[in-house]
Amino acid sequence: MAYSRRQFIKASGGIALAGAGSVIPASSPYAQSPEFVLKWSNNLQLSHPVNQRAGELAENIRRDTDGRVDLRVFPNSQMGSDPDVLSQIRAGGIDCVLMSGLIFSTLVPVASINGVGFAFKDYSQVWAAMDGGLGGHVRGALAKVGLLAMDKMWDSGFRQITTSSKPINSLADIRGLKIRVPGAPIWTTLFKAIGAAPTPVNYTELYSALQTKAVEGQENPLAIIQSTRLYEVQKYVAYSNHMWDGWWFTFNARSWAKLPRDLQEIVARDINATAMIQRQDMLAADARLEAELKEKGMVFNTLDTDPFRQILKTNGFYEEWRKKFGADAWKHLENAVGPLV
Repeated sequence: MAYSRRQFIKASGGIALAGAGSVIPASSPYAQSPEFVLKWSNNLQLSHPVNQRAGELAENIRRDTDGRVDLRVFPNSQMGSDPDVLSQIRAGGIDCVLMSGLIFSTLVPVASINGVGFAFKDYSQVWAAMDGGLGGHVRGALAKVGLLAMDKMWDSGFRQITTSSKPINSLADIRGLKIRVPGAPIWTTLFKAIGAAPTPVNYTELYSALQTKAVEGQENPLAIIQSTRLYEVQKYVAYSNHMWDGWWFTFNARSWAKLPRDLQEIVARDINATAMIQRQDMLAADARLEAELKEKGMVFNTLDTDPFRQILKTNGFYEEWRKKFGADAWKHLENAVGPLV
């Protein structure tokens, strides 16, 4: 018996999601105890498209391994903040995570290269890079610190700027804007380079920081703006596409090595196949999410990004990050997006 996404979300907050046990009915042919239990952590709400696919992935893995592998999902930062989870995945307290390369960059700096400001113009460039040489380069760097990333990255989406008091229509509007950013250097330097006042705030504290006006704006994909109810504390959305972000489905290398080769092949295949479906989910969601957020009172506009890209060239932002990431990684990026420096 396969659980549908709707059943998975409705199942008392998600039985497996809460960590109490696998979502396996008593009548299931896989009701015996699994040989391998994998704890999977992500920081996304149950309503996010990723977690709407999580139950299907867990059930597919159980089915395809004849019940030998049980993937147990802990969403919504149940296992702690991003820094906590990063420590746990390295120590083996968590077996696998779905985490942005921008978060991994505190440990593996080149993992944040997909976040180079205004580098990607569209998804054709994104997937040429991340399914190609650039993605391979990043996976190799993660492997050196004991983290095994699956081949196919999951889509978080292009990030957009939101504000509470005024729309952002130009570079002039963003100057001095106190905007929340995650705690990774590439965000801070990007927004400083375009004249804003970036303020690092943990994801779990984002809503309250906006509610209390500790910051005036933030930047995230539409799916996160909707699932975290940021429309309650933000008014304006500027389509900036200033950064593309995605998630690496990543294992602790020791946890991965415990699986026999045949199970590794099955688990990797199912995870990568689900990633490809999830990418389509995100594409389909964008138009729907804009309509939903407009109904909630949000106001949209589209930025002309050429002036932003030009100022990053002239003030040395791209050159600075080329040096930090190294010539090899930068070459992989420019092979997909064209010259930046």
